[in-house]
Amino acid sequence: MNKLFFRKRMFLASVSTGHTSYILAEVESSRGGEYKWGHCMLTIADCRRRIQLEFFLGTVRARRESLRKLDLLLKVLGSFRNALLAEAQLITDYERAGKRVKPKQIARQK
Repeated sequence: MNKLFFRKRMFLASVSTGHTSYILAEVESSRGGEYKWGHCMLTIADCRRRIQLEFFLGTVRARRESLRKLDLLLKVLGSFRNALLAEAQLITDYERAGKRVKPKQIARQK
């Protein structure tokens, strides 16, 4: 019987949107290290699309590669967040500046 050491599912959108995007992280217990063939999976789903990333721990090399893969994902996601935040701020600033321009000023600019 497989016993999960860690299982966490979180919805990525608020309930009010009705979207079913989620992230599911599962790590099967190694039973104190004796079972190295466990299920370690990260699932990311967005509406109808779903990706599953496996993090195998059965060999020394696989453990090293799985941790490297996860570290790289976290690094790229952090950079992606910073870029998204910067672009969101630029869009907000542009929209605010546009609202300050009066219709007469726009007509004169043309």
